[in-house]
Amino acid sequence: MSRQPEVLWAQRSEKIYLTISLPDAKDVALKTEPNGHFTFSAVAHGEPFSFTLELFDSVLPEGSKTKTKMGLRNIICKIQKEKKGWWKRLLKSEEKHPYIKVDWNKWCDEDEESASGDSDDDFDGANEGDESDDDDGMLYLPDLEKLRGK
Repeated sequence: MSRQPEVLWAQRSEKIYLTISLPDAKDVALKTEPNGHFTFSAVAHGEPFSFTLELFDSVLPEGSKTKTKMGLRNIICKIQKEKKGWWKRLLKSEEKHPYIKVDWNKWCDEDEESASGDSDDDFDGANEGDESDDDDGMLYLPDLEKLRGK
């Protein structure tokens, strides 16, 4: 019998983010079907992990608009919705799943989406490890002696 990893989710009007918390995952298999079926399986620490989700609505087929980023601790999936709009919940059924939680770090409300912009920070390496773009993180401090007139 396989176990279920923790799954965090967030949405935008055009996509769904799924973050699967499974450190050191191997033999990862993901499948996204247009009708909204999402399946996952992997092995971590010698144990099998798997789950199947029936998403709230249809999505674009795997390969066309689904992106996956494999990290050391997480597997992040960005799934394109077929129709633009906000879903009431992640799954078709209203049944609660203890391993599925909201990803508050990625969450965006409908009225905040246009103001926050839509960046795919998790899918490009441009911001990894960068704290600041100016002068290698050096903070500008004025010359206090000049300011005092000496």
